[in-house]
Amino acid sequence: MSTQAGATAGDGTGRRGRSAARTRKAAALLTAAAAVGTLTALPAWAAEEAPLPAYAFDPSGQRIQGAASSADAVALEPGKTYRDTLRKDGKVYYRLNLDTTKNSYVSAVAVPKPGGKAEYGDGFRITIQDGSGSDCGYQEVNFATGDHVRPLTGYARRIVHPDENYCQDAGTYYVLVERESDATSTPDDWELELQHVTEPLLRKIGPDKLPESWPSGTPAPPVGKPEVREGGAGFHTAVSLKEGEWRANIRPGQTLFWRVPVDWGQQIFATAELGSSNAGDELVSNALALGLDNPARGFVDLQTASYNGKQTTVALVPRRPVAHDNRSSFETATSAMGLAGWYYLTATLSPEIAEEYGDTALPLILRVNVGGEKKPAPDYDADPGIFQVTDGDRAAAASGASGAAAADGNTLMVALAAGGIGLGTVLLVGLGAWTLLARRTARS
Repeated sequence: MSTQAGATAGDGTGRRGRSAARTRKAAALLTAAAAVGTLTALPAWAAEEAPLPAYAFDPSGQRIQGAASSADAVALEPGKTYRDTLRKDGKVYYRLNLDTTKNSYVSAVAVPKPGGKAEYGDGFRITIQDGSGSDCGYQEVNFATGDHVRPLTGYARRIVHPDENYCQDAGTYYVLVERESDATSTPDDWELELQHVTEPLLRKIGPDKLPESWPSGTPAPPVGKPEVREGGAGFHTAVSLKEGEWRANIRPGQTLFWRVPVDWGQQIFATAELGSSNAGDELVSNALALGLDNPARGFVDLQTASYNGKQTTVALVPRRPVAHDNRSSFETATSAMGLAGWYYLTATLSPEIAEEYGDTALPLILRVNVGGEKKPAPDYDADPGIFQVTDGDRAAAASGASGAAAADGNTLMVALAAGGIGLGTVLLVGLGAWTLLARRTARS
């Protein structure tokens, strides 16, 4: 699209074509600047009871329809994102065309409509199966706390390894997503965001041995003045963090997304503290949920805390350092720590908070530690893609770029977000640039 726009702007041979192009660039600059200004202005939440921001789906996601039978399943291509709808108690199939040179991971993010009711155990299961119906890998995720809905994510994997007895041949495989809901749960459809990613194999594949001992102690959390770093509205717009203390505002019923680069040999520790309120003292169970998902969007951990108007803190359970050997574990959280890259933190505030304390944002302090020394990456036979931590990732974590901005290389958005420039300042700068270009155009 950028190439076409440039060619169109340059069709004329006079100054008007070049001036029009400059004017359009100035307009685009102003639009981007205004978007950043709006983002940095979000903590004010000027209008109480305004609609919550919708989940931010990846705009590149292709809309497809899961099949009721594996025979009719549409293929999920590696490196692509898809959108679908999952009905209550629904089962949908997708197709994978896999070889023996890569591991495959398929994730599903289920996004219920805000305000829905969920019973304990409601959720979904995602499975990769071979042509004979054997399970290659699966994960079940659910609303362990019940009461209210929030985005759920889980993944299934197909690993190529000499010690595996199933799913080792090249050919056709299937992804099955099954939803389970109680009769009393809200029957609304769930939107799905599906992603298929691959990982190269090691040059030398051998047996994996999980270390018996590992550093399970929790380091002291960072202290100091928290820096504002508002969370995103989905995985695609998750806001980057490095080790430190971060401040955000969260509304009842809202889920915020961040991401932290965690390299081989490193551990991630995180706590979330919900600030006090003088609006009441009623106890709300499971008021604040803090979750962790791995670079393939596989579920790792979720912990909750109750709230009674006093500040309360929830902490993730310490996990093993990121290591390739972790994937040999039968324990879900341990095997999920077998990939380097961006780990995702989510914070969800129960909508019940609005009934007891009002529908207004509460302050949230996120404290993140990344412990352990970086170790050499496994000897992959090709570029590991998203399963590594690059210098660009570390720069994004320092600046606070969202995943979308970092992927687009939008340096303006990154700089403004990192600098915390307000909406008014951004608009003044943008208007000044636009006015200057307009005057030059008029003179021309």
